[in-house]
Amino acid sequence: MLRVALTGGIGSGKSLVGEILEELGALVIDSDQLAREVIERGSPGYEEVVTAFGDSILSEGQIDRSKLAAVVFNESDLRKKLESIIHPLVREAAEKLARKLPSGAILINQIPLLVESDGAKRFDYVVTVSADEEIRRERLRLRGLKDYEITQRMAAQVSDSEREKIANYIIRNNGSIDELTRAVEELMASELLPRAQKQGL
Repeated sequence: MLRVALTGGIGSGKSLVGEILEELGALVIDSDQLAREVIERGSPGYEEVVTAFGDSILSEGQIDRSKLAAVVFNESDLRKKLESIIHPLVREAAEKLARKLPSGAILINQIPLLVESDGAKRFDYVVTVSADEEIRRERLRLRGLKDYEITQRMAAQVSDSEREKIANYIIRNNGSIDELTRAVEELMASELLPRAQKQGL
């Protein structure tokens, strides 16, 4: 099995790249989605997060992600505390999914904080999606984020250049969806499929 990390800053388009890779036959695990699942009410992660951050992050008994974000985005110590709870649970959940795959499969882990969590060494191949900052900001405004929220979230992540340093392959996503689709198809045909086939032999 070929284990691929797919990373990129907020607004870079990595989720869209993940969707295209899924259409091309890869299995895509979204770490953000797993991060939501591992802190759902009734889970050990839920108990840990509520114990660490208190009842003020709850809405109707569920962890309210926007309240939690408001608490941790301004405080790097609190953010690290949250990550120390969630990251191991997400890795464990991803590993369970990976164990069910055949040997020639391509497993894509979508991980926004790959550099920050020092996770690249767990993968055979790393793909980074980069985009100009103003383009990313415009995409995030269209999602409904306010400028100060965008600045906060970008400041909480490393720069594109830091992500590119650990990448085996860089996709630049400043253009149209058609251009992005062609770039992902090229990645799959020239890099991922040959590597997966070699590993499956």
